[in-house]
Amino acid sequence: MKWFLILWGGPILLLGSWYGLSYYDLSFGFFMLTRETHDLVFQVYSSVLGIPAEDLPPLVARAIIVDSLIVFAIIAFRRRRKIAAWWRARQERSASDSLPSEESLSRAP
Repeated sequence: MKWFLILWGGPILLLGSWYGLSYYDLSFGFFMLTRETHDLVFQVYSSVLGIPAEDLPPLVARAIIVDSLIVFAIIAFRRRRKIAAWWRARQERSASDSLPSEESLSRAP
């Protein structure tokens, strides 16, 4: 499961870092991080896909969100027994906390 998360999160982290640095032209001397390369990459993708370059970042963001939901659903499915036990313990704890305790009851007649 650890490698599954690494192989999912690594490319997302790399893509997000590249996008943020190249969008704001924080190149640190690397050509790959310049705004020119950023525009060129999106121009190539837009010509390949046949859609405007301005429409690509929201599409990529939606794809990352959907993929992330699928990954978290897989993790939740694999750990469903632990999650259910945690939820039951939490519900029992909150139910016992909401009942008044013996020492907090009023002694008034």
